[in-house]
Amino acid sequence: MEEKYMVNDILESVKAELTTYQGVISEAENMQLRQTIQTIRDNDESFQYELFKVAQAKGYYKPAQQAQQQEIDKVKNEVSN
Repeated sequence: MEEKYMVNDILESVKAELTTYQGVISEAENMQLRQTIQTIRDNDESFQYELFKVAQAKGYYKPAQQAQQQEIDKVKNEVSN
């Protein structure tokens, strides 16, 4: 398997894990468990960002185009109302 596909697969896997961690954190009653999962999540977020920077530098990942200011303002207005 090509490096590009492996990197993108890892990025997607970590993204899914982060979503799962958030669900566990929001439902955990035990503060020690909550903090432990938050620490794991924080470490995974750091790892994901470092891998993202590598993928972007190698041209493996191309982020979506940035939204125009009018699109941003439209969404802000819709959410605010």
